[in-house]
Amino acid sequence: LWRLGNAARLLKTNHFKTAASNTSFPAVWMLLAQYSGRLPGPFVIVKKTTFSTMPETMEDKSNPGLYSPHPRVRGMTVLNREAFKRTVVVPALKVKKETVNSVLKSLKQSVLQRPGLKRVVEDPEDEDSRFVILDPHKIPEFSLGESEQQVLKQLSVHPEVFKYNLELTYENFRSEEILRAVLPEGQEVTSGFSRVGHIAHLNLRDHQLPYRHLIGQVIIDKNPGITCAVNKTNIIDSTYRNFEMEVLAGESNLVTKVKENNIAYELDFSKVYWNPRLSTEHGRIVGLLKPGDVLFDVFAGIGPFAIPAAKRKCHVFANDLNPESYNWLLHNCRLNKVDTKVKVFNMDGRDFLQGPVREELSKELPLLREEQKTAFHIVMNLPALAVEFLDVFRHLLVGEPCSAAAVPTVHCYGFSKHEDPAKDIQERAEASLGTSLDGRCSTYLVRNVAPNKEMLCISFQIPVDVLYKRPCPDEAKPASKRLCTGQGFSEEKLLS
Repeated sequence: LWRLGNAARLLKTNHFKTAASNTSFPAVWMLLAQYSGRLPGPFVIVKKTTFSTMPETMEDKSNPGLYSPHPRVRGMTVLNREAFKRTVVVPALKVKKETVNSVLKSLKQSVLQRPGLKRVVEDPEDEDSRFVILDPHKIPEFSLGESEQQVLKQLSVHPEVFKYNLELTYENFRSEEILRAVLPEGQEVTSGFSRVGHIAHLNLRDHQLPYRHLIGQVIIDKNPGITCAVNKTNIIDSTYRNFEMEVLAGESNLVTKVKENNIAYELDFSKVYWNPRLSTEHGRIVGLLKPGDVLFDVFAGIGPFAIPAAKRKCHVFANDLNPESYNWLLHNCRLNKVDTKVKVFNMDGRDFLQGPVREELSKELPLLREEQKTAFHIVMNLPALAVEFLDVFRHLLVGEPCSAAAVPTVHCYGFSKHEDPAKDIQERAEASLGTSLDGRCSTYLVRNVAPNKEMLCISFQIPVDVLYKRPCPDEAKPASKRLCTGQGFSEEKLLS
């Protein structure tokens, strides 16, 4: 709204007055939306039962195939770079070499701007002249407009437009253009990938699999620093959260180094879980911590929560069931010089909570005084299953808290396909805890994982009556006749 307000104020300035005064309301709205950055073009304007879209760009409209590879590459499954060569005819001006810079500056809107292609080339017949290549989409008829001709006249340049044969090679095409030319017409082209160090991680669709090795090589060729391309071959459903993958192209070395939030990590991508899309979320949670706080990382992986928390001078207990993750976690703690600040465990998450976490909380919570500011945080980043682990907190501790404010805060992640994902994850968390979290929790949308599938984080302080099992008030009775609950005190008759 703030950005849109600024756009509205700018609309009143001279810069926009001419456009706005003769423009319909939908067009003005498009102008505002473009400036505000909230609605990227092209976008749809809805009015009653009809809609319109922004007009196509000149490049799409005038000659969509001008910068497309040669048609013979259609259906190619083994990359042949030579097959992409083709020659296109483009407009050009013949200019004395001492005038080139002036022409480029004066006709910058009409000069070729395509990355990888030279805008100025030598004239083989005249060493004192150069050809200035023009954008064929801006000069489609090979003739300049009156304003351009006037500019050239002032520079003493003849306005004649020549037809220049421009050779395009594999190097001149973008990855999207190459893949669109190779795959069958009408099929979806995916050139996006996750980068993990020198590895490009793709998630190809079934119809792309026959072309997977070519796609992998194109990704390597067009992205400096990428030397290996892999494709996920099944969903993450193993105990250790890693997935099978196939090397599509490049080297087979899957041990790599990444940097996230200014911290370096090393890992074997084929044996541990790493998702670069979670960088912001890792930073968000670590940003909640203060020096002296305690962090229990139940599903720690290779340490994206644990290591920056230790760098922040927190006391960290980090656990992961996967032996490979455990070993890389130890390695990364040493790499970042926090190995003395992080206690590392290789246990099932439930055992970790009922063992080291229970032990530490039982020892530290009774010692806290009201004025102490130490906070305890428990991170449970296993979205497919973490919510099911929340029942561990039922009567995890015995006694009474010295202060309700000292009760640990849980950050639990989960997936949801529900139409109201925040409500869904709260209800599932409440079912595991056995209590309501209304007014006692917050949910945060982490990212969209797939169509109609969201990843969320629910954060809450564990309710005292859930976390603590209180001792019975009547200690005189035999233990066999006493039963205490976290909801208060009750007595149950023996069944015998």
